[in-house]
Amino acid sequence: MPPQDIAVHGAREHNLKNITVRLPRNKLTVVTGLSGSGKSSLAFDTVYAEGQRKYVESLSAYARQFLEQMQKPAVERIDGLSPAISIEQRTAGGNPRSIVATTTEIHDYLRLLFAHIGTQHCWQCGRAVTRQTAEDIVEQLLALEDGTRAVLLAPLVQGRKGGHEEVFSEIRRQGYVRVRLDGEIVELDEVPRLDKRRKHSIETVVDRLVIREGIRGRLADSVETALALGEGQMTARIGGKQREQEERLFSEKNACLHCGLSFPPVAARNFSFNSPYGACPTCHGLGTMLTFDEDLVVPDKSVPLEKAIHPWRRGGRRMIIYYKRLLRCLADHYGIDLDTPYEDLPERFHAILLHGSGDEEIEFAMWRRGRNHRYAKPFEGVLPNLRRRYEETESDYQRQRLRGYMTRQHCTDCDGARLRPESLAVRVGGSNIREVLALPVRDAGAFFEGLELSGHEARIAGEILKEIRERLRFLIDVGLDYLTLDRESGTLSGGEAQRIRLATQIGSRLAGVLYVLDEPSIGLHQRDNLRLIETLRELRDVGNTVVVVEHDEQTILSADHLIDLGPGAGEHGGEVMYQGNPEGLREVAASATAQYLNREREIGVPEFRHEPERGYVTVRGASENNLKDVDVDIPVGLFTCVTGVSGSGKSTLVDDILRRALNRHFHGSRERPGAHRGIEGLEAIDKLIVIDQSPIGRTPRSNPVTYTGAFTFIRGLFAKLPASQMRGYGPGRFSFNVKGGRCERCRGDGMLKIEMHFLPDIYVPCEQCAGRRYNKETLDVRYKGRNINDVLEMTVEEALDFFSAVPSLARKLRTLSEVGLGYIRLGQPATTLSGGEAQRIKLATELSKRSTGRTLYLLDEPTTGLHFADVHKLLEVLERLRDEGNSVLVIEHHLDVIKRADYIVDLGPEGGEGGGQVVAAGPPEEVAGSADSYTGRYLREVLRRT
Repeated sequence: MPPQDIAVHGAREHNLKNITVRLPRNKLTVVTGLSGSGKSSLAFDTVYAEGQRKYVESLSAYARQFLEQMQKPAVERIDGLSPAISIEQRTAGGNPRSIVATTTEIHDYLRLLFAHIGTQHCWQCGRAVTRQTAEDIVEQLLALEDGTRAVLLAPLVQGRKGGHEEVFSEIRRQGYVRVRLDGEIVELDEVPRLDKRRKHSIETVVDRLVIREGIRGRLADSVETALALGEGQMTARIGGKQREQEERLFSEKNACLHCGLSFPPVAARNFSFNSPYGACPTCHGLGTMLTFDEDLVVPDKSVPLEKAIHPWRRGGRRMIIYYKRLLRCLADHYGIDLDTPYEDLPERFHAILLHGSGDEEIEFAMWRRGRNHRYAKPFEGVLPNLRRRYEETESDYQRQRLRGYMTRQHCTDCDGARLRPESLAVRVGGSNIREVLALPVRDAGAFFEGLELSGHEARIAGEILKEIRERLRFLIDVGLDYLTLDRESGTLSGGEAQRIRLATQIGSRLAGVLYVLDEPSIGLHQRDNLRLIETLRELRDVGNTVVVVEHDEQTILSADHLIDLGPGAGEHGGEVMYQGNPEGLREVAASATAQYLNREREIGVPEFRHEPERGYVTVRGASENNLKDVDVDIPVGLFTCVTGVSGSGKSTLVDDILRRALNRHFHGSRERPGAHRGIEGLEAIDKLIVIDQSPIGRTPRSNPVTYTGAFTFIRGLFAKLPASQMRGYGPGRFSFNVKGGRCERCRGDGMLKIEMHFLPDIYVPCEQCAGRRYNKETLDVRYKGRNINDVLEMTVEEALDFFSAVPSLARKLRTLSEVGLGYIRLGQPATTLSGGEAQRIKLATELSKRSTGRTLYLLDEPTTGLHFADVHKLLEVLERLRDEGNSVLVIEHHLDVIKRADYIVDLGPEGGEGGGQVVAAGPPEEVAGSADSYTGRYLREVLRRT
């Protein structure tokens, strides 16, 4: 019998204090505690890392060299450990080819479904595709103009890897002398040896003939031969010296007689936008393409026409003069004054200027070689001119410069569908694959539940439909019913991406696995929280052990087993405050978690609400994604929360529209804002600051003091010391990123990486500097008895006392302490910081700057990774920003944050197509009284309780 518990003995990873805990098998365990108390160190860096490491060690040495291997965590031993799977709270990556349907494997099953039971239609006329006989093909070829050359080809190999020597041998045996190899007709005797690792296409040249009277007999024989060799398919290359060549595909199986088009039989690869057989040839399956944007080409529409075209005013002097004369000739032709503001020009002239004059010729007078040459030709248009120059230039500098005027927009050919028109013409249940992928998950579930198939189709698609329906049901169960299947994975929040992976794991129906999850409730409205908890229980009930790092009160109280870490954060944490039944935690007086659960400590309602006295920043006509042409008022100088159920349009409003528009307004960003009519009231703010939970650095060289800028003051201070000035040391001497003062053996890392081939890489302290990053001469310089390495090893609290006599440095360190980060070390690598810690470091960086009092701060779910006590500190910081006159706008689901806000904008009422409207707006008490607001219902209870 397997042991009843997973027992962790002597865990010392990061700040863990040699702790011992038990994780009951086949139970739901929640690990909670202050941010930085060691939750992730226990759940991920110890339990998951050891489970993953032991699994990889069970593989052969050959297999291990291809897998990422984890270091053995600092733990004495773990008994009863199961194979572990980590479902972390992180974004799904920025690959534009990854969508919800591909991540969940629904797309793979859809491709099978459409390939096997889809009905082909003609992509030109929409008629159903019918079969062609050899006689139909002969008639179509005889209808060509007399004298037309035709080459009849029989396809033998289409896009397959290999040398294909047996194919060529068979062609020779049958008496043919020519083949078309990868698009080129060659003699069989001259066929080169093929690269077996590449894909090739081989067609036999069956006949070459000229269409004329009396050719029917020969043509019919050749067509029948080609169809027999090509197993029902043939290609005719039509044209020659006097006529442009074209190719027609003929098939005995599929053809549109009305348009004269033939279609090859469909396969699963025809519905993949990652395959050349299915992807749109223009955008290569991305659905978007870089195009020149009018708003970037003409950034200021109030200036005169002569100065409006920005890229024509940049470059060499001769080029600027050329385009200036070109513009003058165009304006003279249409009777336009060059001093007229661009925005006042007629719409027809706008169209001609940007897109060209078509067939209408314009008379141009241009100086060349000292003479004035006059000629007439159509005007190319600004945007086509820029596109041509971008494609023709061989200069990387010019291409990079022109790329600055481009943005990503829907592909002009597929309109964002990603697939070829032939693939989009295949239908199941009256819909093509793009229309199915555009459905929200809940509507896709209804579509497949109501799909009516014939007996033969049902037998073919039965198993496929079962898999699709199950995966859709799992997505609905974890609260993602509002997502469309074609939503790009890179646009998902961390919580959404994690719940998608959770739904995928539930669908796998594995048992006996240890699942470790990181705050799955992130981004989830209180209304949907219960569904998530039921999903976690379902994962547990099939025979798995589920460990969740979580701060949500409802999830904590729903656990089978609870582990609370503390009592503080960083070096003050790493101890087990309690483990056992959740209700038993209430008896632990020293636990910060227990104090908030017992309401001994509580985030209260403010004594008074600030009124919107300085006006509003108003977004007019927001209609991006699911927003329903709404006007949204955001009070200036207040703390505002944007709330609503998942998928109601919060991120679309704040991130896609407001952030991008303000970045373009203040910083000249080239990112295109979401659809809206305009933004009013921007004169009330002078700066935009976005604070998110992305890491402050991707390498161990980045740390809190380098990010906040405090390291500049520290290095400057050491450079002014007498010992430094005697030796000629400048601030650069005390940087571990450049030569001079750093240890060159480890290049300032303090650690050396030793590659172990099929074993995990080993990191050992550098022998030369003993892990201190700097050379001996640099470390000899001391301030108050401490060298530069000693300073980097200090906590913020220690450094604040140590540098109290240096006001500029003390101010930056004080803000780190005020946001609750007094426990972190100054030189702590950025890679070891949690998302909540990274966000508070960014907040501290902004707080340490001198405020203008007219800044707009945007934050998206700032409570991610924060304990109740940390949320309390965060609110103090946000309210301090507000009290200085700034505007704070937060997307949030945490009710303690919402009830402290001065103003709420609640979107909904549902997610997806059922959302996108302003359900309620005003102070929390007003929103709590709204009968239509889900947020109001939960807020009402919280306000009553406090």
